[in-house]
Amino acid sequence: MPLLAAALLLAQAPTLHVPAIFADNMVLQRNQPLPFFGTAQPGTHIDVTLNGHHAYTNAKRDGTWMVKLRPMDAGGPYTATITGDGTITLRNVMVGEVWLCSGQSNMEMRVGEARESQVAQSLADPDIRMFTVQHLSSEIPAPDVTGSWVTSSGDSVVNFSAVAYWYAVELHKKLGVPIGLIHSSWGGTPIEAWTSRHAYNVKPTLAPIVKNYLAGLHDFPERKAEYDRKLADWKESVYHTDTGNDGFGMRYPEPDCDTTSWRQVTLPNLLEVTENRQMDGAVWYRKTIDVPAEWAGKPLRLVLGTIKDFDITYFNGRRIGAIDDRTPYWYAVDRVYPVPPALVHAGANTIAVRIFNQFGPGGFTGGANQLKIAPADGSGEPIFLEGAWLSKVERYIEPATEEVVNSKPQPPFGPGHPWAPGGLYNGMIDPLIPYAIKGVLWYQGEANVNYAYQYRELFPTLIEDWRRRWEEGDMPFYFVQLAGYTERLNDPVESNWAELREAQAKALALPNTGMATAVDIGEANDIHPKNKREVGRRLALIALARDYGQKVIYTGPTMREVKFEGSEAHIQYDNVADGLKSVDGSALGAFTIAGEDHKFYWGVAKLVGNTVVVSNPYVPKPVAVRYAWANNPYVNLANSEGLPALPFRTDDWPGITSGAR
Repeated sequence: MPLLAAALLLAQAPTLHVPAIFADNMVLQRNQPLPFFGTAQPGTHIDVTLNGHHAYTNAKRDGTWMVKLRPMDAGGPYTATITGDGTITLRNVMVGEVWLCSGQSNMEMRVGEARESQVAQSLADPDIRMFTVQHLSSEIPAPDVTGSWVTSSGDSVVNFSAVAYWYAVELHKKLGVPIGLIHSSWGGTPIEAWTSRHAYNVKPTLAPIVKNYLAGLHDFPERKAEYDRKLADWKESVYHTDTGNDGFGMRYPEPDCDTTSWRQVTLPNLLEVTENRQMDGAVWYRKTIDVPAEWAGKPLRLVLGTIKDFDITYFNGRRIGAIDDRTPYWYAVDRVYPVPPALVHAGANTIAVRIFNQFGPGGFTGGANQLKIAPADGSGEPIFLEGAWLSKVERYIEPATEEVVNSKPQPPFGPGHPWAPGGLYNGMIDPLIPYAIKGVLWYQGEANVNYAYQYRELFPTLIEDWRRRWEEGDMPFYFVQLAGYTERLNDPVESNWAELREAQAKALALPNTGMATAVDIGEANDIHPKNKREVGRRLALIALARDYGQKVIYTGPTMREVKFEGSEAHIQYDNVADGLKSVDGSALGAFTIAGEDHKFYWGVAKLVGNTVVVSNPYVPKPVAVRYAWANNPYVNLANSEGLPALPFRTDDWPGITSGAR
């Protein structure tokens, strides 16, 4: 923890304090020294105990302190006690495997937004836990992050990072130890934001990134003031204010409300779907359920999942909960409301939900299995609420036009901007150091595709920077090679996405790195492919083989050598397992071949044992061959384990991002 950050933290917390990462339900890394750190009054004697292990120190003159407990085997739950000028007790602490999971939106995508969310919920295990770091871009290293450790359950896991969760599921299944995931990501962000400024300042080729940023701050206050004014005007034109709950006065939540004019709809769904039109405003939904006699007079727990934007929820006419804009990140908060026992009787009971949507798509945004009600004590099977409900529009508000919506001003590049060099490192990574971790999972690159060639230097710089900061040598660093994206083209063309994948692959030259390609599981129309289970599984294969001694095939076929013989290119592969195959039985796709004129044609590719032979009649003397060199290539070559062949090219001809910075 840097001295400035520590001083700020000390000023805010004059008594014993530990960062947010030290909390109930935390997971500590097994078989490594375990740093505990924080602040206290200078000179305070600090004592840390956990599972029979003990360490002590005195707070330094600046108020910072750190101790290291001896390595421990996996186990728990334990209670950790930290004493000084006060006492901190951390309960339900586990020791197992801890991984930092970072990147942009494809790491951020939640289980509830990805495929197989119901399967994920059914596999939830309290030994899998996640600490999600809230977004913060900072000009200086922040004193702490905001977040909490959450144990996985059928309700909570929908908000876990999907890639990280499926990775943990595979590790837990094979290792049988607790898995802790520290999830720190932010959609749409470039790698420059995640790297410390010092790492760039010491490299002449990268120092201009920080220098140019700082030079542009001279008029930032004026630009920020102008932005704030324009943003306020824009919000006034597109965001709508709830002017009152008229439906309550019309008895909409009451069990005996006349619903003959209400429409039957299917939930969960967006209100634009249930009402069959684009709209903002207020819509009521209600459903009558048959409560079993044994639930009568007992407290219940109503789960509605996430809702956008705001809701007021009733049970048998009584308000039991609400979320509005005073709740941070209201759109990501699961609505979980207690139902008082006095409201619960056997037979017909009515649930009513009023949703007010201020802007954009609104309604029930969670998964179908998130709509349920059950006894609060966990006894008995829940009643699932997906399916038929009744709806009635209380207030229709014409939404803003697309032109107005798209006129939203963009924040000025400067302090607080998520793209600011080093901003996310300062706000979302540095405060975590030196919390003990096994390694890093990284899924990022989409924001850097237009500067793919520069990524060859940016990416290794980040890896080396984080390793140096953690002082854990060549700690494991495993990453995802970008998935396919955009429509496929009829002819071979240059590709910035292919160049970014190549830059990622070049980082494998660093020790203890591994790459799980997702090139075969992309979606042409969605930069956020939904099959996160397979991405997590492929990352887990790398860790299981490299870190945990499991004998598994963890990567797809990798080009070892290409020989040009006459009109053919003969490609030999490593990592074929029991042999190469076409996963769909079709002719091999995505190979291109070129002669001295640098013009690429689709290759006719055939398997000869574990060699792929590529040719094209328009290329009588090939000098270059490529595989999967496109934004969204059709790839079907794999090894016997079904892992896809990795993209490659044999040429080094300048691409479309060469020189772009």
